[in-house]
Amino acid sequence: MALTTRRRALTTLGAALAGPLALPAADALAAERHGHRPRPLWRAHAHNDYEHPRPLLDALDHRFGSVEADLFLVGGHLLVAHDPEDLDPARTLESLYLEPLAARVRAHHGSVYRGHRRPLQLLIDIKTEGAATYRELDRRLRRHRHLFTTYAHGRVRPGPVTAVISGDRAARVPMEAQTERHAFYDGRLADLVPDAALVSTTPAPASLIPLVSDNWSLNFTWRGAGPFPEAERARLRAIVSTAHGRGQRVRFWATPDLPGPERDAVWGELLAAGVDHLNTDDLAGLEAFLDTHRAR
Repeated sequence: MALTTRRRALTTLGAALAGPLALPAADALAAERHGHRPRPLWRAHAHNDYEHPRPLLDALDHRFGSVEADLFLVGGHLLVAHDPEDLDPARTLESLYLEPLAARVRAHHGSVYRGHRRPLQLLIDIKTEGAATYRELDRRLRRHRHLFTTYAHGRVRPGPVTAVISGDRAARVPMEAQTERHAFYDGRLADLVPDAALVSTTPAPASLIPLVSDNWSLNFTWRGAGPFPEAERARLRAIVSTAHGRGQRVRFWATPDLPGPERDAVWGELLAAGVDHLNTDDLAGLEAFLDTHRAR
């Protein structure tokens, strides 16, 4: 979409949002399996989670450990959608994610998955200007401060949900300036290897960047057909080793996602290399794959 068209759509919606809104909350709790608690699939990441019939809840029913929401700041409201023309005043970050997560954590006595203390990752992909959007998001997260993993004065305190900010890179500036925050930053492969020409540059710590994500298709030629080139396998494993050595997790987007042997081959190599999150729009497909491979 052209930039002028995007701006026009945002301006029009901003005017529509000028008045007060009565925004319905999403269903607070996903249905639990009676008498049976299968382990969460912490490596499963629901790409564009909000496009499923029941945002968040479908991913939780499939036991995913990470969900992704694209975020627009429009007229002071934080709306979830893929493109400006899809924006709906009723589809807010609060109604689709924050409120149902808070209700679920209350019902489960402090965790998203009953009996499992590990945080769910909420990846928030900012689509509007990063600094302004993050400042508004920060205000919303503080309303749910007991829900989120927190960074305060050099220390990280885990919570039921860890918010990680992706998308527009300008969000990093206000985040780095905070001595206390309720979100973290999604790095890129360039953050693993700082520019050698900048002597003062050092890798950002995991307390700011716990996750390093990048585009698979821009870094690897292999799409799952035929053998994985050894040089690319070695590069993948070096990336994971470097990140893990710094306490950071790894995710790639734009991996093959059509059901078939190519997708399974790529997922298998990602698991073997220790990649922390597998990206998909196919909730049932990845759930079945991880159960088959006993990967959690």
